[in-house]
Amino acid sequence: MKPNNQTYFKSLTDAAPLAIFRIGFGLMMCFGILRFWYHGWIEKLYIQPNFHFKYYGFEWVKSLGEYNYLLFVICGLSALFVALGLKYRIAIITFFLSFTYIELIDKTTYLNHYYFISILSFLMIFLPANAYFSADNILKKHYTSKIPKWTIDSIKLLLGIVYVYAGLAKINSDWLFKAMPLKIWLPSKYDLPIIGDNLMQQDWFHFAMSWSGMLYDVTIPFLLLFKRTRLFAFALVVFFHVFTRVLFPIGMFPFIMIVGTLIFFEADFHHKIIAIIKRMLKAFQIEPKSIREHQFNATKQQFILPIIGLFFLLQVLIPFRYLLYPNELFWTEEGYRFSWRVMLMEKAGLTTFKIVDAKSGQSFYVQNDDFLTSFQEKQMSFQPDFILEYAHYLGDHFTAQGHKNIQVFAESYVALNGRVSQPYIDSSVDLYQEKESFKHKHWILPFKDDIKGL
Repeated sequence: MKPNNQTYFKSLTDAAPLAIFRIGFGLMMCFGILRFWYHGWIEKLYIQPNFHFKYYGFEWVKSLGEYNYLLFVICGLSALFVALGLKYRIAIITFFLSFTYIELIDKTTYLNHYYFISILSFLMIFLPANAYFSADNILKKHYTSKIPKWTIDSIKLLLGIVYVYAGLAKINSDWLFKAMPLKIWLPSKYDLPIIGDNLMQQDWFHFAMSWSGMLYDVTIPFLLLFKRTRLFAFALVVFFHVFTRVLFPIGMFPFIMIVGTLIFFEADFHHKIIAIIKRMLKAFQIEPKSIREHQFNATKQQFILPIIGLFFLLQVLIPFRYLLYPNELFWTEEGYRFSWRVMLMEKAGLTTFKIVDAKSGQSFYVQNDDFLTSFQEKQMSFQPDFILEYAHYLGDHFTAQGHKNIQVFAESYVALNGRVSQPYIDSSVDLYQEKESFKHKHWILPFKDDIKGL
């Protein structure tokens, strides 16, 4: 008898769910790029700033100035080609590279769902999403009705990781026992019809939202897996994400998750969607004549599966890297990004910088708005890696202006989840002498409280 894992990786399934996922993903990404352009965010976020905050190790990624518009054109067109299934492999690689480059230009714009789009598009490079109902089928004059089962399951697994990790992150004392930060955010929604002046102001509702949000995240992937609970689960997905979208300005993420969870449905459901699309495009319909069985040969699969395995190993481990650092995660944020900690804290800070001549002792304070946009200054004020990078930028700037013996000190106060603001950075440390690394930043002052949780 063959080992179970060998049997699983050779098992085939209907290609329709992956085709619909490809179409939905591509169209949403194309719309997202157009939306970004329409709102003027290309200019505001990537062209106007004089300085861009960089991810450690990706300092070489630069803004392209006015050519950022061309980069967005390439990204949007590649997303459209993905939706059409036209030159799919080239299109999805182009989309992954262009979208990820855009996100690497400035970490000020980091959002969990941008990271999700990058890793999902990377995964899709290795999936036969154009095997069925694609322009490539017409060009090649054949389509493939069956694909390896693991290709669809891999997307389900990634969605499951996102949900479960987001739920586990909510199992903390601030979220569950203080209803923070929802207790801060929800009362501000007083202008919502019917519920704004009533529910949004009630303590019990804040706690209900906190607990139900946690329970939703940790259970929804499992409810979607089983046919008996799938319709109920999908109704929850739609309600949860639409309601979240009404409450908070979180862009395309709710719609990405709603459309993404359709992949959990049976193939018959996706064939019905395809039939509707075919009727809408009847005038342009050109059907490939022949059907071919799945084309993934053993050699190709042996090359791809280790990459996919490593990919998922990283997705499981990266969110736990915070365990390598001391002190409170929400305070230091060391290991916070890329861990699906979605909307877990309300953090605000005020950080000023003093430039000192080490020999003469003469000093002056920096006006942050001379160098940063208001959005950049807000993000910098409570994130230590931003503070360090900005300190080096200031040191380099004033050294280039002719100042000697430069030292850069930060005076910083930060408030977390409704607490009184506390000193954040050791003001006696010359940040210009500190280097960015994966090591713990010893100059972050201790958090004067305790948050229990994962």
